[in-house]
Amino acid sequence: MIKKSMIIRQFLALTLNAPADRRAQAASALVRAYLYGDLDADGAWEAKTALLSLLDDPAPSVRRALAEACADSARSPRPVVVALSCDVFEVAAPILARSPVLTEADLVEAAALGEEEARAVIARRHHLTPAVSGALAEIADLPTLVALAGNPTARITGGRLLRMVERFGHEADLREALLARHDLPPEGRHAIAVALARTLSAFATGRGWLGEARCERMTCEVAERSALDLSAGAGAAATSRLVAHLRATHQLNAGLILRAILSGRTEFAQTVFADLSGLDHASVARAMRDPRAVAGLHERAGLPAPLLPAMQAVLAAWRETAPATGGAGQGAGLSRRMIEQAITACEGWDSPESRTVVALLTRFEAEAARDEARQTTRAILAEAAARETAERQRLAADAAWREAMAAHRAEAGLPPTAAPATGRTDPVGAILDALPDQILEWFRIERGQAPAEAVPEEVFAGLDAALLAEFRASRLAPEKDRIAIAA
Repeated sequence: MIKKSMIIRQFLALTLNAPADRRAQAASALVRAYLYGDLDADGAWEAKTALLSLLDDPAPSVRRALAEACADSARSPRPVVVALSCDVFEVAAPILARSPVLTEADLVEAAALGEEEARAVIARRHHLTPAVSGALAEIADLPTLVALAGNPTARITGGRLLRMVERFGHEADLREALLARHDLPPEGRHAIAVALARTLSAFATGRGWLGEARCERMTCEVAERSALDLSAGAGAAATSRLVAHLRATHQLNAGLILRAILSGRTEFAQTVFADLSGLDHASVARAMRDPRAVAGLHERAGLPAPLLPAMQAVLAAWRETAPATGGAGQGAGLSRRMIEQAITACEGWDSPESRTVVALLTRFEAEAARDEARQTTRAILAEAAARETAERQRLAADAAWREAMAAHRAEAGLPPTAAPATGRTDPVGAILDALPDQILEWFRIERGQAPAEAVPEEVFAGLDAALLAEFRASRLAPEKDRIAIAA
């Protein structure tokens, strides 16, 4: 039996001067022989050496065939796989996309040193590690990041997601891809909302529709409302992460705390106070409900001292309003009742800080009024739409009934019935209108409503005058008896 090592030597000799397509076929066959052939130690060594020699083939098609054959197997020679991953993109693409031989360090290096096409291929690999995803988040261009965000098996840390939003949050494609991820944390969604608000603000200011100061205020309001919306039902851990993100990005301010309390989002406010003061949630909750402990909580949280009267007024309004509402929040919408009570409590102040707080509360009141108007308008429109839908359904049912009746009359051989002039659409009325007059006359006779039979005049003409008088007297007698009895 000829040794397999001899077969490989003869195989290489035959393909040495062959054209590129023959050499490509030989490369694929040699890889299959190495991976799946029953080679002895010497044969495996010769096959591996031959594969390494094919890396120097001048034809990219030969190296591409070698890469395609090695890409899916974990038994492919590592030196061959690593060399192919550093080749031109046409050759390296299968290896970068699928090879299980490449380690995390290999992929990070390939992402750092390769061209953008190579990064895009790596971004679509299954089960990317956080390190590889993080490297791409830092250096990749927008299309690659969109592909990475759209890869559901890629593990991306929250910090890298925020970095992607920071770099390209103004691009709609990336925002949509990130929002479709099931593992997007609340701080990532908040960063996307803020990025969208800033994009719209830049567009409005660029068009000259609004000033920069007003757009900046609107962006801050969107950021605050989105934070409260995201915290609703997010759980304690997710809310803590969101608060930590807001604090790290300098978005955690007294205005947000006041908005949270005035919106009934006490859990969010408690998380903020706990994060700022270092107290646990139970202690913060007790301090918020105790008027005497508010000052200590305010000071421990590091909030500005001039803001203390406003905080006390807002918490007092919350304590008075919370029992009436059961402590339930209403989303990010502000409570006009609480705002009015807070403004009333602040009316006697006369200092620059108090005027600033009153102005903030007044702006909150206007915002709450607009929210209430929007909700009322939506309710009215929804009610009108429901009535219109019900009317359409009623008309459709009437039309279906008429069609069914017409089909039934056609099957029975009856002539079609004209629509009633009265415009009645109830089934009983339509049936009565369609009955012939003769049937109605029979019905009246059975009910005792038939008129007295008329005697033909030709019968009276042939009678004697005396007989006629007697007949008329006999017909009148019962009537006289009835009149006498009634009298």
